[in-house]
Amino acid sequence: MSSSESVMNRIRFISTQSNSEPCTFTEAMTRGLAPDGGLYLPNRFPVLSGKFWNGIEDLSLQEIAYQFTEPYFETDDQKKLIHEVIMDALDFDAPLVRLHDNLYILELFHGPTLAFKDFGARFMARAYAGLHDRKHGELTILVATSGDTGSAVAHGFFGVEGTRVCLLYPSGKVSPLQEKQMTTLGKNITALEIEGTFDDCQKLVKQAFNDEDLRNKKNVSSANSINIARLIPQSFYYAYALAQLRKKFGNKHRPVFSVPSGNFGNLTAGLIAMKMGMPVSRFIAATNRNDIVPNFLKSGNFDPKPSIQTISNAMDVGNPSNFERILKIFNGSIDEIRSNIWGKSFNDDQTRKCIKDTFQNTGYIADPHTAVGLLASDVYMKQTGDELPLVVLSTAHPAKFGDIVEKEIGQKVPVPARLEECMNRPKQSVKMKNNYDLFREYLLANN
Repeated sequence: MSSSESVMNRIRFISTQSNSEPCTFTEAMTRGLAPDGGLYLPNRFPVLSGKFWNGIEDLSLQEIAYQFTEPYFETDDQKKLIHEVIMDALDFDAPLVRLHDNLYILELFHGPTLAFKDFGARFMARAYAGLHDRKHGELTILVATSGDTGSAVAHGFFGVEGTRVCLLYPSGKVSPLQEKQMTTLGKNITALEIEGTFDDCQKLVKQAFNDEDLRNKKNVSSANSINIARLIPQSFYYAYALAQLRKKFGNKHRPVFSVPSGNFGNLTAGLIAMKMGMPVSRFIAATNRNDIVPNFLKSGNFDPKPSIQTISNAMDVGNPSNFERILKIFNGSIDEIRSNIWGKSFNDDQTRKCIKDTFQNTGYIADPHTAVGLLASDVYMKQTGDELPLVVLSTAHPAKFGDIVEKEIGQKVPVPARLEECMNRPKQSVKMKNNYDLFREYLLANN
């Protein structure tokens, strides 16, 4: 291949708004949001070979992850670094558990903070440490969180040289354990307790990214799922679920994935895996009362609303950022979106009943988010009569929502030692009104 052909074949990252220059993975990761306010996606998805997919049952999570990321890097040094990042970041498992018949649960809560966000946060923190050019000065990571993102990013970036993390979370709207996990570290991690909702926190972060004067004075980036470096690692475990489905259970059919959804980063990551050639039948967008996307799938109208507080709080999002990526992936075609994504929403009473029924019928303890995924899978199977394997993504350990879960199952949920430990540390947060000028002033005054 000639050098000009090599340049033509390079994957670059482009904005969903299409008004910014294409850039490298490192540039997209460092910026977080594109200069035109859009979200980054690859200009083309690298389709992995039939040999890879046909032999996936023999691959480890780490081997799958490397095959997924290697096409985005060009030099041997970068590829070596990303291999090291993967081996260090993904040092925990994501086991697939059969609940009954063709229903499976993919447990994504075996990382340090017991939530699926550990995959993206740990990968991104280590990629930043290796790829970010420190001659540009300290990098300030801004994160809006409705629950588990904050703790995962806090622990992923804790002590990473040249970075400072500001977590924005809605006061009184995260679980006590989630709050402790992100407000007890100190050092380069600051938690801002915002008087408002998750949508207010997300809006403050987006305003900062669109504030050209602020960005000229400070290097800011994001660790929410708006950052492509958070999103790509979440595609790994979809392929790993397929590998386990074949190896552990001998099931060669194309699975359906039920995805508890809030900001829709997790489901978008599944679409990325699909675009890379993963055999999949469909995705289920399982939401709580924040039902913006299920309503879109019915009506064709995307109508964001103020978020509603629920017991599945990590999904309390009234204006999911990643919907923009979903539109881009399917070139704005509602018919294509509907053929690949089916959606359903559920209220808290239904969620509580599902936690109780699941435990009584199977002995499995599900957290509220996983329960929403189970509810959607049940309705989907009944409506479609589909007998394909259905994989529900379990996004958090039930102990993180012990006060809710224990009432339904009638017994204590064992609390892992690392959660017990953080509960005994003092909370350190900065309370702040939902006001951009105050937030901006804080960022410029604190280093």
